[in-house]
Amino acid sequence: MSNIVIKAENLGKSYIIGHEKRERYTALRDVIARKTHQIVSKTKQVFKGGQLILGQEMEEFWALKDINFEVKQGDRVGIIGRNGAGKSTLLKILSRITEPTTGKVYLKGRVASLLEVGTGFHPELSGRENIYLNGAILGMSRAEVKRKFDEIVDFSGVEKFLDTPVKRFSSGMYVRLAFAVAAHLEPEILVVDEVLAVGDAEFQKKCLGKMEDVSKNEGRTVLFVSHNMGAIANLCTQCILLRKGIIDLNDQTSFVINKYLSSTENDSSIFEILDKDALIFISKLIICNEKNIVSSDFSIDEPILIKINLVIREQIENAEILIIILDLYKRRIFSCYKKINNKTKLILKINPRFLTRGKYSILTNVYQRAIAKYDFNDDICSFNIIDTGSEFHSLLNYDYGSVFGNYEWIE
Repeated sequence: MSNIVIKAENLGKSYIIGHEKRERYTALRDVIARKTHQIVSKTKQVFKGGQLILGQEMEEFWALKDINFEVKQGDRVGIIGRNGAGKSTLLKILSRITEPTTGKVYLKGRVASLLEVGTGFHPELSGRENIYLNGAILGMSRAEVKRKFDEIVDFSGVEKFLDTPVKRFSSGMYVRLAFAVAAHLEPEILVVDEVLAVGDAEFQKKCLGKMEDVSKNEGRTVLFVSHNMGAIANLCTQCILLRKGIIDLNDQTSFVINKYLSSTENDSSIFEILDKDALIFISKLIICNEKNIVSSDFSIDEPILIKINLVIREQIENAEILIIILDLYKRRIFSCYKKINNKTKLILKINPRFLTRGKYSILTNVYQRAIAKYDFNDDICSFNIIDTGSEFHSLLNYDYGSVFGNYEWIE
């Protein structure tokens, strides 16, 4: 127990949210009377110490429920999940920004948080003053902050603007200074949300290296929320998958990421048409992984299977099917074709480490070369490739192309 620095027991967080009733026909006097009644009742509610909630109907929403986990000193823990899964809410509770509705959190040591641009900074103060302010919030003396001051400024790269009020900083400069302060002022626990995505590629790489360094060499604990699976895979030794406010999985990082990607089923991975006025047409096209599970998200290290069902009403000699993969900007990345030979089922396999990170879709064409076109479908069945650990994973905001090159350096 002595090396456990974070422990969550039956943690839960609920919010009361309001909904307006939808009425098709309402007289103006009824609207005025209802709004007046709402204002009076809400005012009474606030004066009694309650929460101000807009809307006529109330609903209890659990952002987190029955959360239990432990984190040991020096662990680097990734927290992943879809938007709305409860990741940021969990970090806010661990950072003592908000109180849990149920359960308890035990923290051992000082916590430095970087949850959103500007967290913990006073906009009217200069960068220099905010460094000392953050140090004081973390319980450090002025002498301790002064000892680390030059390292912080050098890491952030904003020395030229150090005496400028931070309200005039760009979002990237804000994040640079905020992360430098959080990482260098020696907290026992460093909590970082997706905010690093604001920085440029070089700074993101620098931040990931710093987090790994403070964990491995200084024994500090890092909690890291990100949608960048490459960053999570390379930095974190343990990973927690949140789904609809509960822990779906807490295990080794590679295992959790694979489970997360294989469970993201999406209707955009299925194209289906019952009938068409054509001699040959695609009746169904699905995108799935090697376990035959329909999915829209794939790791760079797993194959993609495109399964095609054809309806052939008449045997046509030399009929072909063309598949073209389009990128996010509808540029044609690569094409492949095959003679149908009266087969009603075809499977195209895209090998691992071919497509880079990004969103893709499919164009199909069934034709008889130079004679006739039978079936054409543009921009169907989208899917995502997620970087889970290539050498380019830190270049989050940089376009480094759509395919991994098959090349070698001679000298």
